Amino acid sequence: MTGTIVLNPRWEECCIPRMGVAELTQMAFQGTDLRPLWHELMNKATDDAAGSGMGMDLSIIAQLLGDKATGLAIQNDMLALQRLYRSPCAAGRPRLRVLALAAVMDIGGNTPLEFLLQGSGIELATFYAVPGMAIPSAFPDHDVAIVVAPDGDPARLSMQTIEAMIAEWPRPVLNRPANIAGLDRDLLYRRLKDVPGLEIPQTVRADRDTLHKLVAGQIALTTQLDQGAFPLIIRPIGSHAGFGLARIADQNELRAYLSERSETEFFISPFVDYASDDGMFRKYRIVMVDGKAYPCHMAIADEWKVWYLNADMATSVPHRLEEALFMEHFDQDFSIRHAGALTRMSAELGLDYVTIDCAETRDGDLLIFEADNTAIVHDMDPPNVYPYKSASMQKIFRAVQTMLYRRAGQLASAA
Repeated sequence: MTGTIVLNPRWEECCIPRMGVAELTQMAFQGTDLRPLWHELMNKATDDAAGSGMGMDLSIIAQLLGDKATGLAIQNDMLALQRLYRSPCAAGRPRLRVLALAAVMDIGGNTPLEFLLQGSGIELATFYAVPGMAIPSAFPDHDVAIVVAPDGDPARLSMQTIEAMIAEWPRPVLNRPANIAGLDRDLLYRRLKDVPGLEIPQTVRADRDTLHKLVAGQIALTTQLDQGAFPLIIRPIGSHAGFGLARIADQNELRAYLSERSETEFFISPFVDYASDDGMFRKYRIVMVDGKAYPCHMAIADEWKVWYLNADMATSVPHRLEEALFMEHFDQDFSIRHAGALTRMSAELGLDYVTIDCAETRDGDLLIFEADNTAIVHDMDPPNVYPYKSASMQKIFRAVQTMLYRRAGQLASAA
């Protein structure tokens, strides 16, 4: 690859500018009506490579407005014209240039690197690996590259293209595809199950036919899960953000669940009751950057199926106070109690940047739900409601930026 690729220092010659995911998402998060911008871009966009940046922004707006199908259709049309785009940069003369290697996905599919670099003076270009299309001979010159494509079947072909591209890449590459591939839930269990101080429920793949045999009593649950007892957790393979996630108490509930789902393959795992002594469920998002853990958020709810968005943290002053204390004392409390597990887990994953959704068991172990290189980490929460969060988010952003400088051999420039 190194003998055929040209690294062009003039980004404007090979990258088309766009507003990008971070800027448009921030506008939507703040309540801006994006429809006037949609009409403005529609009137300006041209059906060629030069107009593809506006087209990519139209794709993002459509998805933010809830029309995913239209957004992805526009994206596919634009990627047929152009696959390299550059995001807004706070510096006229960037101190570092980063190339992100992305899969053809919806706006939540790739690592949202734009959020992590906003205001940093680091310039970002993104290359979309479109399956079946030839790899370009010219790329924007950059100091370091990072794979932002996710694990899982939808990104598989893009990831294969990326893996072939970077076999002999002329610049350092972060988050190698082989390590990202190990984040699938069943593979993650196999990688982390023996880490001391860490608990991760056994997770296996089960197709619809196997699950119907469980319902009919033709096979025992022990043929799938070592624990072999209800309740269990089930979700469609490839789903995120709780889509299709359910707690199954017995065979009858499994039968009812299958009757309501059309998917053919599922992940199943034992249910772990991680309620605290007060009966509340506490779920944490931890960001691992260069092997070090940082707090992203803490969600508290009265049911096991909890995410930050459904925990209604904004309506509870006591819960926000607890989250603030969690963030403030993270380095002296949570990260100390779980230091061994976090260090070993980071080494096993082998990723430069990854997020961990986790809790604590009643025995005090670190309970792992999911590891993901694409979960959104942002600083958009209103400071009048969450006055404590921005400092923690900015700490994560600085850690990511310092890591990029270090891997590029420019650590002094991060100061």
